[in-house]
Amino acid sequence: MTTFHDLSNAIRFLSIDAVEKANSGHPGMPMGMADVATVLFEKHLVFNPQDAGWDNRDRFVLSAGHGSMLLYSLLYLTGYPDATLEQLKNFRQLGWKTAGHPEYGHLSGVEMTTGPLGQGIATAVGMALAERMLNATHGDAINHYTYVIASDGDLMEGISHEAASLAGLLCLNKLIVLYDDNGISIDGKTDLSFGENSLMRFHAYGWNAERIDGHDSHSIDAAITRAKASNKPSLIACKTTIGFGSPNKANTSGVHGSPLGGAEIQATRAALNWPHEPFLLPDNIINSWRAIGMRHQAVYEQWKKQTPVEIQKKLQEPTVDITKTIDAYKQNVRDEKPCLATRVLSQQVLEAIVPCSSLIGGSADLTGSNNTKTKAQTAIAASDYTGNYIHYGVREHSMAAIMNGLSLSNVFIPYGGTFLVFLDYLKPALRLSAIMKQGVIYVLTHDSIGLGEDGPTHQPIEHLAHLRCIPNVLTFRPMDATEVAECWQLAVQNRNTPSVLVLTRQNLPYLSDLRANHYENACAKGGYILIEKPGSQITLISTGSEVSIAVDAANVLLAMNIQARVVSMPCMELFAKQPVEYRNQVLGNGIRIAIEAACEGVWPKYLGEKGEFIGINSFGASAPADDLYAHFGITADIVVKRVQALLSKQ
Repeated sequence: MTTFHDLSNAIRFLSIDAVEKANSGHPGMPMGMADVATVLFEKHLVFNPQDAGWDNRDRFVLSAGHGSMLLYSLLYLTGYPDATLEQLKNFRQLGWKTAGHPEYGHLSGVEMTTGPLGQGIATAVGMALAERMLNATHGDAINHYTYVIASDGDLMEGISHEAASLAGLLCLNKLIVLYDDNGISIDGKTDLSFGENSLMRFHAYGWNAERIDGHDSHSIDAAITRAKASNKPSLIACKTTIGFGSPNKANTSGVHGSPLGGAEIQATRAALNWPHEPFLLPDNIINSWRAIGMRHQAVYEQWKKQTPVEIQKKLQEPTVDITKTIDAYKQNVRDEKPCLATRVLSQQVLEAIVPCSSLIGGSADLTGSNNTKTKAQTAIAASDYTGNYIHYGVREHSMAAIMNGLSLSNVFIPYGGTFLVFLDYLKPALRLSAIMKQGVIYVLTHDSIGLGEDGPTHQPIEHLAHLRCIPNVLTFRPMDATEVAECWQLAVQNRNTPSVLVLTRQNLPYLSDLRANHYENACAKGGYILIEKPGSQITLISTGSEVSIAVDAANVLLAMNIQARVVSMPCMELFAKQPVEYRNQVLGNGIRIAIEAACEGVWPKYLGEKGEFIGINSFGASAPADDLYAHFGITADIVVKRVQALLSKQ
């Protein structure tokens, strides 16, 4: 007969053995939380290993991603086809799916990439919110729970405070966090740095919160059952022993992130009455775990049978074809030639595309400044989940993580706004968007010294360079209404890449009439020739608000019989993907000058030996925008003078 301890010890020893074989990893958490995980999978979690993407599965997020062997062991034991024993034996090895921290898209059953603490619990809030929103529109076709295993570190990170606060406000009652309350951190006991009453904190957020014995299966089961019946999100503090079963290392920081070692493993085997060789499990234990993996097969088949095909189809992928809508908008602005801030133009585009797409908007308490809400959108609240706009409050970091959770639902295309300078607050979650290949859209406004009087604390300088260095991110900085529309189209269509729309506070002229082809999406190539002059010796390259400076400079140079080509480069990442012949044609063979109200960043790779960058490599100042551009030397007059100086050296 297979006992509860047989089931949980299978997790412990698969984790111990894999970490030992890799000579790297974190055995302590899987050993300590094996009992909690066993109860969760055996009695509560609804899933189907044969269809890991089933839309109504319960989500299980291992926010404490360092304990990845807990998750990999569970996936192997419950019968996920690609979670093989060979994968476990090659834990943390190049080319295998069992990475040191769980990575979304590598192994079925891994709901998200975790490891940076706090990201899992915050992203799970997005998953739980997605469930409530889908339930409001599709009924009980979607009614799953979202479970999280979180560590002390997750609860220390500021992002978890932000996310938990919003989850309580929105009454996300199907979110259940199992807190590994083991009292140990890497530095030693948690009371070195973590002394608050976490239960009281979560009560204050509007959660249920209770503490249980994390090694008592009956207490664990009863607590999860209570949480599932609640009308609030729940935190269950599971009092556990890190490294449970290890005679000499349990309840010490030494078992957190290092293999146990051969002698201690033998002592642990004896202490837990586990006589089996590494990676070997008795048939009765394997069969019992595989039965757990199959226990919801009937529920799954009934869902497939009863859920209308049209709903199942809607749950598969977001609506992304907005071409006709964008084309109509572009024709309108060509006629009207609006001279407006790109943040305002972005709102105009949203007014057109939100009704015909799966976009879910939001802002970090800057809705009126980011221009992210349309007339047709209504706010999501605990009393009504049918809306399509989220007031995130001043919570930039959790906003980004929650958008990742919404995106991982595979139904919504989330976008959220704040100022570009506050990229610093949300960047870790944006980086996870990129790693997980999620098409989240970030609307970052007030993009330069052009925002004016708010001064250097609010004027982004280094942020564009930072964004352009993050792999798998598209950074768009459009110059006018047509480019704004085209960049939005590209952001919505790129479902495997997060996009950042970098937008101005100040009004800009309409320049797309200068383009050779108004109808194609020129931004799709990242950079293109806006003004061509045969035999030009100079190429002026710019983005966003500085394109008009390049155009003005080109006109002055033309009056001086100096031919200058003007290039708009709204997206460097897309330009880099173009054939070298196209890039050379756009950039030309002469002198290249880049103009951007930001630091130099990656511009030199496009400027060559004869090129020069005109920008700002210091912090800004508090003054009207026009005064700042003149003060920092980002003007058409300065561009002309630099061209003359460079030509004189030839």
